[in-house]
Amino acid sequence: MLTTLEATLEKDGTIRWIEPLPGSRYRILVTLLEKLPDEDRESSLLAEATLAEDWLRPEEEEAWAHLQ
Repeated sequence: MLTTLEATLEKDGTIRWIEPLPGSRYRILVTLLEKLPDEDRESSLLAEATLAEDWLRPEEEEAWAHLQ
């Protein structure tokens, strides 16, 4: 029987299962789906909303209007 389980793969090759595995012994195939964001990149994405508040002020729009 095939079962799909979610996990992350660490740089050192360690597989970290999101939920505990049912049972004790398995044969597995690993398919890499996507690279998880680095912590620095994730932090910058979280900061974007805060920075947008400053970037979208009327004064900023006026200062950059000549480039539109």
